[in-house]
Amino acid sequence: MEKFATLKELIASAEKDAQAFYEKGNKAAGTRLRNALQKTKALAQEIRNEVTAKKNAK
Repeated sequence: MEKFATLKELIASAEKDAQAFYEKGNKAAGTRLRNALQKTKALAQEIRNEVTAKKNAK
């Protein structure tokens, strides 16, 4: 559950950069947003693997 909370925090922190990129056209915010989304993808995959392992262990 700890990784899921981390994922939620990561998405919440990326929201500020998303607004700056889409609404203000800030290119640096776009770079930070892409980085945050890549981290989100990796963390989500880790969570998926944990869920699968736990499900199959039972």
